[in-house]
Amino acid sequence: MGSRLSAPGPQEKRFAAYIEGLATAAGHEDRQAPLKSCCKGLLLPGERKSIEPMAARLDPDNVQPMRQSLHHLVAKAPWNDTILLEEVRNRVLPAMEKHGPAVAWIVDDTGFPKKGKHSVGVARQYCGQVGKQDNCRVAVTLSVATWSSSLPIGYRLYLPKEWAEDAERRDKTEVPVEVGFQTKPEIALEQIAAAVTAKVPCGVVLADAAYGINTEFRDGLTRLGLQYVMGVQSSMTVWEPGKQPLPARPRGTMGRPPRLLQRTTDHQPVSVKQLAMSLPSVAFKEITWREGADRKLQSRFAAVRVRPAHRDYWKTEPHAEEWLLIEWPRGEDEPIKYWISTLPSTTRLKALVKMAKHRWIIERDYEELKQELGLGHFEGRNWRGFHHHATLCIAAYGFLVAERNRFSPSARAGNIGFVVPGPVQNFRPRGSPRTPRAA
Repeated sequence: MGSRLSAPGPQEKRFAAYIEGLATAAGHEDRQAPLKSCCKGLLLPGERKSIEPMAARLDPDNVQPMRQSLHHLVAKAPWNDTILLEEVRNRVLPAMEKHGPAVAWIVDDTGFPKKGKHSVGVARQYCGQVGKQDNCRVAVTLSVATWSSSLPIGYRLYLPKEWAEDAERRDKTEVPVEVGFQTKPEIALEQIAAAVTAKVPCGVVLADAAYGINTEFRDGLTRLGLQYVMGVQSSMTVWEPGKQPLPARPRGTMGRPPRLLQRTTDHQPVSVKQLAMSLPSVAFKEITWREGADRKLQSRFAAVRVRPAHRDYWKTEPHAEEWLLIEWPRGEDEPIKYWISTLPSTTRLKALVKMAKHRWIIERDYEELKQELGLGHFEGRNWRGFHHHATLCIAAYGFLVAERNRFSPSARAGNIGFVVPGPVQNFRPRGSPRTPRAA
């Protein structure tokens, strides 16, 4: 058994002040000490960040009482995830904004491979972590980003339709009655509307083609007064620059006057790929959007003003003009990426590219949340535990984000100088088939 070797350092004192402010968001006073312990356990070194290994690191002399305390906090206690995430945002965002304002709200989803069928939300679906269809669960996320850092502020499990309509599985995993089936874009739009209501500093909404191809999602952002840069599929149809659907037919001698827009055999929209392939080579410019670790990141881009064409034959007015951004690297036979954007018509190509490419910033968030903070290590099956565990991981990660914005770029889980006793010798989590090892 180890022993405490030194007094808490400056970083640990800052963490104590940070977590003290968050603990009250858990509500009942009995939850505050476990919340502080759990967040600290998530930041400590260790391969596994599930409850029992963390309990062994935090209190090796009383592993089971600590385990029970953490388990109750995560799986059972009815504290509000939204309130705690709001507290995290209120404490971390000011530190981020010291280096520049919020510029983007980034929508994404993150998958967690999971065997079996009894854990809430598990189904065979696309899992980004493995890059294919697999048994997993998926959470829809919203992050706020400056040019230099980002923080998740919304996180919700996607409940597949077969789960949403299965009363028995819902009951066993304690899915709230008010939670019904929603598509991922619908969940994301709900998160964004909540951020608008909470007056989170606005940014341009960024998302990949799984969201960008959804017209209702894009229209919902416009109704909320938000601009966006969205990936779209090559099959998306648009009206070429300077073109739009034909006006309604002239009024006849009888009946109501026609109001719907028209298309004819000779007047049709085109796919964004067709449009891109028709552009002259001089339309594409070499753009560098940021400095990578060992080289400048650059490619060829073109941008033109188009009107989306999706079902506009049911509309009385054409869709507004938007930017179509196209990436076609040298040496490729055809373009590789497309975006649609409501940024102003005066936006320069380099600014458009820089914003479209800024989605990369959340990749490091979820890499660290999964690899260092145990975001995917939740071992329970219920709805509440899944969200509580993720919220606590984000709370712990928020401290790292704040520290990095204090000019401490090396701040990371397991590397922030916390002093703890450490696990007992030969500790092995219950049920482990492996030989004893460090937790």
